[in-house]
Amino acid sequence: MSSAKYDVLGIGNAIFDVLVRTDEGFLSRHGMTKGGMALIDEARATSIYRDMGPATEMSGGSAANTIVGIANLGARAAYVGKVRDDQIGRLYTHDIRAAGVAFETKPANDGPATGCSYILVTPDGERTMNTYLGAAQDLTPDDIDPSQIAASRVIYLEGYLWDPKNAKDSFVKAATIAHDAGRQVALTLSDSFCVDRYRGEFLDLMRNGTVDLVFANEAELRSLYETSDFDTALKQLRVDTKLGVVTRSEKGCVVASKDRVVAGAGVSD
Repeated sequence: MSSAKYDVLGIGNAIFDVLVRTDEGFLSRHGMTKGGMALIDEARATSIYRDMGPATEMSGGSAANTIVGIANLGARAAYVGKVRDDQIGRLYTHDIRAAGVAFETKPANDGPATGCSYILVTPDGERTMNTYLGAAQDLTPDDIDPSQIAASRVIYLEGYLWDPKNAKDSFVKAATIAHDAGRQVALTLSDSFCVDRYRGEFLDLMRNGTVDLVFANEAELRSLYETSDFDTALKQLRVDTKLGVVTRSEKGCVVASKDRVVAGAGVSD
């Protein structure tokens, strides 16, 4: 295996985040499920934006945010995601490159606008997301550069990428190239609603070796195995994947492989 040009390359839905603080009434008036992520069309996106208060706007998307964080920690990072060649798309491209991330995906010249996610934060800190995928759903296998994938130590894929069909194919292409080059493939489950939509397919990806590492929070893990018992879900995760990392809020993080589990400072077999 050759040396890597990048430590981590993320592939995800390139989404421009619009963050606003609001109340439960706003969620109710717009028929939103608190704490979840709903996919919306352009008309609903316009309606939500019109009714929102002052917002903070930034380039985002699940995998992109992780990759920017990795770059901030000093790692060599790259990102693949689709934007439109419009005002928001150009702003997105500038922001992610300014964070020190290699971003070479060719923007779309026509079609849907750059994707946006309206992230509504209630006083309890819970976030409710309404996402218009826009151009992000037009990521295709042609956007996957084999040489860039093969030059990345870890390929990091977001579960949300499993929503658009073309992106799903891109996901599998990238995983195949990575494994052929002796690299590792990681999947983040993204949110429990995403897991509800694709539970069987995610389990197949894990069990057939398309992904090597799985990142989840406790709610996503419970959803994946349809159980309220954390230990039962964790035991099955150890069977289904080479390495799993589960965040548990104030309880910290659990790292689990087939032969052992590490939780905080404690280790158990």
